[in-house]
Amino acid sequence: MEKNHFLKVFINNKMGKVGLFIFVAFILIATIGPVIVNYDPQVFGEKADVLQPPSRAHLLGTDDLGRDVLKAIIAGSRVSLIVGILATCISMVIGTSVGILSGYAGGQVDNVLMRLTDIFLVLPWLPLMLVLAALLGASIWNIIFVIGITGWAGTARIVRAQTLSEKERQYVERARSIGASDLHIIWHHIFPNVFPLIFANTILVTAVSILSETTLSFLGMGDVTRPSWGTTLHFAFESGALSNKAYWYFLPPGLCVLMLVLSFTLMGFALDEIVNPKLRER
Repeated sequence: MEKNHFLKVFINNKMGKVGLFIFVAFILIATIGPVIVNYDPQVFGEKADVLQPPSRAHLLGTDDLGRDVLKAIIAGSRVSLIVGILATCISMVIGTSVGILSGYAGGQVDNVLMRLTDIFLVLPWLPLMLVLAALLGASIWNIIFVIGITGWAGTARIVRAQTLSEKERQYVERARSIGASDLHIIWHHIFPNVFPLIFANTILVTAVSILSETTLSFLGMGDVTRPSWGTTLHFAFESGALSNKAYWYFLPPGLCVLMLVLSFTLMGFALDEIVNPKLRER
């Protein structure tokens, strides 16, 4: 698809524009915000500031240790985005490699790789991530690794299906007839035609990765030295913010997760419409 046509379809898609606007807003918050607020999770506030409601001094109130909730959310945005994006990169590399190799090679290679993929598809993802995170320890890099290696199976299935279709096309047969190697065919012919589908799926997988990070951190597997939205939610519920009706403590990070996931979902639907012409015909 030509670049101009791609941009035209995306711009004309209302969901895509809304999703992109929300995503850009969070990117600005994550890049500029932590530099401005200079949040340190190890520095506690005064005892009188504990669980104080929103005020002029603290726009989103304070937490159970007297720290500013708004600063925690701004600082946590960077961790949530970094974990979501890097974990997605790992998932997409594994899923794309397995999918293309399986679909192109066929035979016994296809059977082995698809059975491995089926195992990851049927395993409960949350218990698996919890076990791996517990074994590796509470670290932002361990969480990225755990989410990445447990979230590739769906991508592998999608890419394999598209690869099976692409490898039967005439341009692949012509490339074989002139002596092109398998690696050349995969890199120069199969991958470029599968990439739009991979890109659209990447957006949706990022939303799942961010939710996974939030879930793991909420359950106490996060790195407390690098607080994220999930970590903030964990400490909010652990300190009894819900029973104390301290809505300013748990509601803002939850809404941030919801809005960021929504932005990726909206952009994913828009990209799906671009790579699938049948959807534009409705």
